[in-house]
Amino acid sequence: MLALWTLRALSAGGLGVIGWRLGLYISELSIDKEVFIPWGLALTLAGVIIGGVLVPYLILKPWRMSANYIDSLPGSALISGTVGLLVGLVVASLVSIPLYTLSGWPSWGVPIIVSVVLGLFGLGLGVQRERDMRAIFPGLDAALTSGGSANGPTMSSNGTTSNGNGWTGKADKVKTQKASRNGNILVDTSAIIDGRIADLSITGFLEGSLVVPRFVLDELRHIADSSDPLRRNRGRRGLEVLGKLRKDDAVPLQVLDVGVENGNEVDAVLVQLAREMKSSILTTDYNLNRVAELQGVQVLNVNELANALKSIVLPGEELRVNIVQEGKEVGQGVAYLDDGTMVVVEGGRRYLNAFHDVYVTRVLQTTAGRIIFAQPKGE
Repeated sequence: MLALWTLRALSAGGLGVIGWRLGLYISELSIDKEVFIPWGLALTLAGVIIGGVLVPYLILKPWRMSANYIDSLPGSALISGTVGLLVGLVVASLVSIPLYTLSGWPSWGVPIIVSVVLGLFGLGLGVQRERDMRAIFPGLDAALTSGGSANGPTMSSNGTTSNGNGWTGKADKVKTQKASRNGNILVDTSAIIDGRIADLSITGFLEGSLVVPRFVLDELRHIADSSDPLRRNRGRRGLEVLGKLRKDDAVPLQVLDVGVENGNEVDAVLVQLAREMKSSILTTDYNLNRVAELQGVQVLNVNELANALKSIVLPGEELRVNIVQEGKEVGQGVAYLDDGTMVVVEGGRRYLNAFHDVYVTRVLQTTAGRIIFAQPKGE
């Protein structure tokens, strides 16, 4: 807040002085002498108002947007961009040597223009060739993400290491300690298609920003354009979920312009990106979950959250359930709790399509979920 008011004061004072001098100059042109009223007073007040009200927004908003963009870039992209900028400025200095012999303003104006153009060109070219920088220095990303640790390349599920560009080698040691999070959550295609992410964001349990890489959007678009009706419907559902998240202000949604090179798997690039950004991954994909955990990336699995929030039922508790179908064994009836948990009622076939009181005999936890076995009350 102090910085904002300081910027307002400096902007108001600076533009006020400029307006005052401009008003005196206009009055001198009109009546051949410097008079403060009316032009000096009017332009001074206009300068103070513009400097105090508009200038901070014109400065702070682009500054914040630039800071957010730089923060979203991988460390290797920042380094390669800086190297490109320095190379562009060096080339501009060499090119500008004969330009200093010009007369008048071109002797300094043209070299400045050349330096700006070549510097920006080198910066853009450096950011675009970020993958070449990582290929030359394989341990660069790990050094940036782990504070200079020697365990640069990451480990895949088959015991080899990879730097995200096709290079592989044997891993000497696996680093499983999770890196610190920066508040961003990378969203996988499976979590978008699942749809529960939209309901989860409304509850306010998600903190930070949801980041959707461009290659995830491309994969979602390919699914939506599939000739298979089932895949096409799942892809369109994912696009509708993204539209709902975009309209919801509870959790910010950002699209990160990162693509996938030919031959690279989407899941591998997503895990590598999460390591570079020190972000977690939101997914429902079991295989991606395990691979990311092996590489020290925190995973937010929607299925695990749903299982953790299921109501706990202990043996001996009484329930009132609606037995809706027959079980696999003779005489069994099957009911479901509100959260979808299956309740197998021994001898419950005779109560089919009716509510009945039962008591829990045992609870079986499986990979598919929780199954409750019960007996009709009074038997």
